[in-house]
Amino acid sequence: MKGARHQLSHIEALFVEAAIAAGREIVSIAGCGPEAQLKADGSPVTDADMRAETLIRARLGASLPDIPIIGEEGGASCATAAALDALILVDPLDGTRDFLAGSHEFTVNIAFIEHGRAVVGVVHAPALGRLFAGHVGGGACEIAVGPDGAFDALAQRRPISVRPVEGKGPIALESRSHREPATEALLASLRPAGRRCVGSSLKFALIAAGEADLYARGVSLNGWDIAAGDAVLTAAGGAVLSLQDEPIRYGGATPKAPPFIAIGDPGLRALIRRQHIADAGE
Repeated sequence: MKGARHQLSHIEALFVEAAIAAGREIVSIAGCGPEAQLKADGSPVTDADMRAETLIRARLGASLPDIPIIGEEGGASCATAAALDALILVDPLDGTRDFLAGSHEFTVNIAFIEHGRAVVGVVHAPALGRLFAGHVGGGACEIAVGPDGAFDALAQRRPISVRPVEGKGPIALESRSHREPATEALLASLRPAGRRCVGSSLKFALIAAGEADLYARGVSLNGWDIAAGDAVLTAAGGAVLSLQDEPIRYGGATPKAPPFIAIGDPGLRALIRRQHIADAGE
């Protein structure tokens, strides 16, 4: 599929509808008590994850039949993805550990990848009633979603953008469930003025909405964990960069994305670059 702007807008609208439907399913299961088991890598998966991905696949498979879907819970292989110019990455329930712990900071993530870049993304936090969407070149927005999944895409759509860093310095968001030594070392090198724990890919969305400034991970995550947030944040004026100061690329022979720094204010890019140079010289 060609990536013309009107087509990206259409894809975004389809993603919004699919994410809201999946979110409604997840919240319904949460109310009844989700069933959980461990995957081979030791991470939890629930019936909410599985049913949400099935729903997303059915909807997008019908409306975008020519675009392969790769999801966390199954689907096309990464070897297949490496040969594709366009694909959809789905994480039906990001933050499963937080979800099982009763936190509301879990999300539905859907991203459209074109020529290796995340160009459309939706990050939906159904328990919070907050959905963030955007496509590169078309801006980003937040849509208020009611408890029953009801929304008015026009009346409840609020444009969002990153904020400039002022005062003492940037506020960093960090994972509540994952605190790897490599990430701690990376955060220490960035010297944020403050740190706040937030679950799931909601971190990208809050930076896009101007509610925080950066999010860094010193380890590799799966592409479906970050692609939707990358697209929304980039559409809002920010960026998700590798530690080599390059945009993240998706759809290679491995599902993994490299360690990264997500920033709001573009001025942080120069600051981070200077700090890394200074640290390297110490």
